[in-house]
Amino acid sequence: MQQLADPKQSLPLEISPGPGDGRSLDDLLAWVATEKSALETSLLKHGALRFHGFDIPDAQAFERLALAISPDLKNQYLGTSPRNARSEFTFTASELPPHYPIMQHCEMSFLPSAPTRLFFACTMASGAAGETPMADCRAVWRGLAPAVRGRFAERGIRIIRNYGPPTGGSRLDPWQLKSWPEVFGTQDRAEVEATAAREGTRCEWREDGGLRLLREQPAMQRHPLTGEEVWFNHAQVFHSEAARFEYRHILRRQPSLRSLGVTALLESLTAAKRVLRRPDDFATHCTYADGSEIPVADIRHLIDVFWRHMVFPRWERGDVVVIDNFSTSHGRMPFHGPREILVAFTQGQVVAA
Repeated sequence: MQQLADPKQSLPLEISPGPGDGRSLDDLLAWVATEKSALETSLLKHGALRFHGFDIPDAQAFERLALAISPDLKNQYLGTSPRNARSEFTFTASELPPHYPIMQHCEMSFLPSAPTRLFFACTMASGAAGETPMADCRAVWRGLAPAVRGRFAERGIRIIRNYGPPTGGSRLDPWQLKSWPEVFGTQDRAEVEATAAREGTRCEWREDGGLRLLREQPAMQRHPLTGEEVWFNHAQVFHSEAARFEYRHILRRQPSLRSLGVTALLESLTAAKRVLRRPDDFATHCTYADGSEIPVADIRHLIDVFWRHMVFPRWERGDVVVIDNFSTSHGRMPFHGPREILVAFTQGQVVAA
């Protein structure tokens, strides 16, 4: 196999068939079995691997490859994105509308036992855009202005998530997340509270039947294997001001009437939220750990730093990407046309600050 690294871009490391190599899934599985140690080393160094040029057409083939690399896959998802199952351990990456961006994040970093690694596979590539950009969160932490980094390091963060009631709540609410029974797979409040407690998260039951989840955590975590300092939290996703700053960058990368319209809409919705709701009633929000607000300028700076470190590999059908979730973030760019990206993820591992 050829390992192709762009000297200007080491994320992700691309692995493709060399001259005379087979392109079938069985060929790749045989190679993975003999090169397991080297793959682990490369993943730690680069943060992500991209298998390109192989015949991996569907969820079943993708699952076989993911299990060959990491046999500890799991299928309980406590995140916020809507997903549909495709096989025992694979899901659609997100069912959010195509125009909706997904900001850079390390998967489930708001939980103490986040997945160690993620797998993405392309079974249908979009005709336009739809990249899954990535960023080295070790470089993001180092790239923050010292004063901003110091405030996050000293004060930590509080993650706030508000899930709708079992009935789904108002269909006219543009901010509402899915209902809490959809997240936890039960309508038993005691079972929900027990699951949340295991994850170090507090439950607050709202008068409308919804659920507020709160958890404090450090902004920086150390990689569990290398000890490197990593930006590892969802502040750049969950903060109520983040989306409008994100879409300003998207507008510059994808200039179009649609991007311009979505940018204007997000600016309006953000302004409306400030007037109509308290911050802890937003679908998601992030403060310092003591509940005080993070300066909006710091959130904007954080997103600017992420964009300086983002890479945008284009999907082709059959591509598979493996991500070290404790060093590398991912997201999704808006797109047009049909597109299907699948995801699988490993068991969680507690990381120490």
